[in-house]
Amino acid sequence: MEAHSGSTDGLHERSIRERVPPLLTDMYQFTMAYAYWRAGRHQEPAVFELFFRDNPFGGGFSLFAGLHDCQLFLRSFRFTDEDVEFLRSVLPPATDPAFFQFLRGLDCSDVTLRSVPEGTVVFARVPLMEVTGPLAVVQLLETSLLCLVNYASLVCSNAARFRLAAGPRRRLLEMGLRRAQGPDGGLTASRYTHIGGFDLTSNVQAGFLFGIPVAGTMAHSYVTSFTCLKEVWPQTLVAMTGNPDPVDFISLTKGWLSRVCDLLGAEPRKVREGELAAFLSYAIAYPHNFLAVIDSYSVGRSGLLNFSAVALALCELGYRPVGVRLDSGDLCRQSLDVRHVFRLCSEHFSIPAFDSLIIVGTNNISEQSMAELNKKENEIDVVGVGTHLVTCTRQPSLGCVYKLVEVRGRPRMKISEDPEKSTVPGRKTVYRLVDAEGQPFLDLVCLAVEPPPEAGVPLTCFPLGCESPSTSVTPAQVTCLCQEVFTKGQITHPPSSAAETRAKVQHSLQTLHPRHKRLNEPVSYTVALSEKLYNLVTEIQRGSSNSSNFLLAN
Repeated sequence: MEAHSGSTDGLHERSIRERVPPLLTDMYQFTMAYAYWRAGRHQEPAVFELFFRDNPFGGGFSLFAGLHDCQLFLRSFRFTDEDVEFLRSVLPPATDPAFFQFLRGLDCSDVTLRSVPEGTVVFARVPLMEVTGPLAVVQLLETSLLCLVNYASLVCSNAARFRLAAGPRRRLLEMGLRRAQGPDGGLTASRYTHIGGFDLTSNVQAGFLFGIPVAGTMAHSYVTSFTCLKEVWPQTLVAMTGNPDPVDFISLTKGWLSRVCDLLGAEPRKVREGELAAFLSYAIAYPHNFLAVIDSYSVGRSGLLNFSAVALALCELGYRPVGVRLDSGDLCRQSLDVRHVFRLCSEHFSIPAFDSLIIVGTNNISEQSMAELNKKENEIDVVGVGTHLVTCTRQPSLGCVYKLVEVRGRPRMKISEDPEKSTVPGRKTVYRLVDAEGQPFLDLVCLAVEPPPEAGVPLTCFPLGCESPSTSVTPAQVTCLCQEVFTKGQITHPPSSAAETRAKVQHSLQTLHPRHKRLNEPVSYTVALSEKLYNLVTEIQRGSSNSSNFLLAN
């Protein structure tokens, strides 16, 4: 069922250069960059930060993903002659030709990226990334960075919710490539659903690029393409016992089919010969990896009987069949019936391998149906999820934004009539406060120049979105979430492997209190401003109100 393939960082970086060139951005980034350049402001030091305003799917958390892609994008960011010539053709004719020379020499050698570690549980309004550098350059990076983080974080978070719904025991297979929003969406989904908690993918290219275990056997079309046993070729199989003489596998299986029908009181005439031929042909091709889809016709009257006969024949020859896939109907009830038959065969025919056969369930699985699956008695070992996972049907976008917070060393703030769209000014650092039980209880957003909070020392902070203006807390532990990951054109914090990031996700989720992980009506996690940052916000808001009529008054 599985194959595993590694990949190199070079392959990944080449993929990023091809998928996310500098022109993959919005037109207004270039018009703003030109205006900065004309005004002589393009080299002014500026700071932008990336965050989202609401936790996705009505839940209590998100996962941060896409950081390594952002690092690779920054490292390879530069315009080609062809890029510049295209920009020359689409920007207004009055654009100064020297601007295009400026673009041709542009790179990210003066850009610094500070970030939350990839795979970290994060919350609304917390800065995930801080991008510092010359104003024109960091402005040009906006759309591409948002594109790399938005969907990766969303689908990773969706996968984590499916994992929470499924529980830790069941294996999860991502199989959404054919339903994804294009090839890039399919690759991104396969990569980040694995990080979010899925064990396997059906996407072979994702296995090649990212080293994700790949799985897959047969579709209904394979089964229905056969009509009779004459189509099976070759018809023999060599036993694993060491006897080199080929065995007539069709005759052996027909004998087992008769015995299975007698055991179960089934009618042999209702068994589909074409389905049996398909199973035989596949088992002869892959005797060590025989897993069949058994609902092409009737699970109870044909599919299960045919599988059992072929699997018993394989066992007699020393092979170990893998299991079955169910793709329609009541998966829970059918899985119980299938397991019952497997146990009967194991006991009656003394074939212990039948006790370890797996049952895979696939049938338009959603988060809700996954949760319901856990509430019902069933024997499903692996669940395959496609459409609802990769398309994030409950919420199509995370809504990350990229906002200016400082320019020329001065804090900048967007003050909106909609308070939700107002930003928090200044360069910042984020600290996660942990209680005596080792569970995070508050993320504290501070100005970068402030000393860090200390374990065991009370502090006053101002929770966002709360009626009470301030609160006093005493952390048992304090963790700084911000790390420098890119500077002077180089990746300064080596990325973790997919397996390491995946493990980090699970550890990060395990430390989070269950009330914040509930799939429905979770308790909101607290994000708060430090006293100094809160005072800065208040000061800028008052200053804006006092100077709002400056032009009219003069």
